[in-house]
Amino acid sequence: MLHYDKQIDEKMLNSLALAYMGDAVYETYIRHHLIQKGAVKPHLLHKEATSFVSAKAQNRIIRFFLEEGQLTEEETAVVRRGRNAKSGTVPKNTDVQTYRYSTAFEALVGYLYLSGQTERMEDIISASIHFIEEGKDVR
Repeated sequence: MLHYDKQIDEKMLNSLALAYMGDAVYETYIRHHLIQKGAVKPHLLHKEATSFVSAKAQNRIIRFFLEEGQLTEEETAVVRRGRNAKSGTVPKNTDVQTYRYSTAFEALVGYLYLSGQTERMEDIISASIHFIEEGKDVR
């Protein structure tokens, strides 16, 4: 990562900015995971990646983590902030509630990444991959 003199205070950062970062980080990990599995054809990579990074998949993942009590209080607070963030737009292929929970998931990943909690972030991403691959995600 590039070095900057000014440190970001992730606790004060807008939830949508956290989600913006989290989206990029999560997608990078998913792409790496798929290539590690041997997927190399661009169309198949994109199709398979969608099963992990779609709003519906992220909604199911974060709801599972919340229901199972797998998040700390601090992480749950970040998720709540992300869920309540008003973006002004909603993609046409999903409903508002699904979109808000997917934003919450991305905000959590962004928060963990920016706060330097890489090990915890990777645990969450790994559990997310396992959750989707075990077929618990209804597409």
